[in-house]
Amino acid sequence: MDRIIISGGHRLSGALPISGAKNSALKLMAASLLTEEPLVLENMPRLADSRFMAHLLAHLGVVAEEQPGSKLKLEGRALESTTAPYDLVRKMRATFNVLGPLIAREGRAKVSLPGGCAIGARPVDLHLKALEALGARIELSEGYVNASAPAGGLTGARIVFPFVSVGATEHAMLAAVLARGTTVLENCAREPEIADLADCLNAMGAKVSGAGSPTITIEGVSSLHGATWAVVPDRIETGTYAMAAAAAGGDVTLTGVRPAHNAALWADLREAGVTVEEGEDTVRIVRDGPIRAVDMQTAPYPGFPTDLQAQFMALMSLAEGASVIRETIFENRFMHAPELSRLGARIDVKGNEAVVRGPAALKGAPVMATDLRASVSLVIAGLAAEGETVVSRVYHLDRGFERLEEKLSACGAVIRREREPV
Repeated sequence: MDRIIISGGHRLSGALPISGAKNSALKLMAASLLTEEPLVLENMPRLADSRFMAHLLAHLGVVAEEQPGSKLKLEGRALESTTAPYDLVRKMRATFNVLGPLIAREGRAKVSLPGGCAIGARPVDLHLKALEALGARIELSEGYVNASAPAGGLTGARIVFPFVSVGATEHAMLAAVLARGTTVLENCAREPEIADLADCLNAMGAKVSGAGSPTITIEGVSSLHGATWAVVPDRIETGTYAMAAAAAGGDVTLTGVRPAHNAALWADLREAGVTVEEGEDTVRIVRDGPIRAVDMQTAPYPGFPTDLQAQFMALMSLAEGASVIRETIFENRFMHAPELSRLGARIDVKGNEAVVRGPAALKGAPVMATDLRASVSLVIAGLAAEGETVVSRVYHLDRGFERLEEKLSACGAVIRREREPV
């Protein structure tokens, strides 16, 4: 098992490239199940999670071929299985999204109920109810979802989500594109990754409109063809490195980004005294003076992303004054607070609210990652801390950040990876 060692106190400067979005790439990979023809994904991040998904798709009969230039070719000409076993699904929740495409294309599927990060209950009820609305017969047995479509295939339906769910919105889209008739999804999530999935499906011959708004309309088609599609830049990686630059201080230009996708974060960073200069596909982050405390509340897009909450908490530990952070998306998502406190952060957590009092004089210490976003918040704090910070259990980090040490080192960070001592 690896660990990351950071010598803090070094300002960051230079250009830092942003990879394709993990949260989009995994669902785009699942879309390869909907066609016999090749789907080529460009700007594809090389991550532990994408490897997990590739292993599952290979089990189902999709041939995955990594190509030069961050490309991934997926071809499911003849699917060999419609069963996604527990050992291939348990590692992350996104693998569950193969269920809808399998039902839509093959008429049946057996998929294990998912696992994933321990950041609160994230039930799949909305996914299953959406598939049932399209005509699928669902049976739960021994930890598996056994599903089948009627003889004539899935049929379009009007589906109203009782609350906004990114995963359920994407899953319903993946199934409905091959359903007969029209499907209308209401109270949809509006994240950029959903629009990216819709645009890719349309490039494959689907008829999806309204993605990025609360109502998505899908005119079913009989089949999809292959396509080449570039994965949207990762707004979570963009925001993470922006806060790393703000915490360490310096002048960093993030390249290959979609600035509009992080509008909520830019507003808060500017309020905190950080200079944010947005270009067409770049964002420059400059921080020379003190950081001011800012209150923040997570919310569905276009609000502040829950996946940037831990990173923002690390930044606010350096701010002058007290900031209140409210987590409204997931329960149990303040597990990074005790580890940040080991570095000297002053954080009081009560329910879904954390009060961060700064500025803290952070000092390096051994800390342990608890989930993907928590792990990178410890890296951010380590960049600003005096002395050496050792972050253990970084396999969490490898699920969502490509070449993190390389990207930060190129901007002046003193950071390295090594094997944990036995």
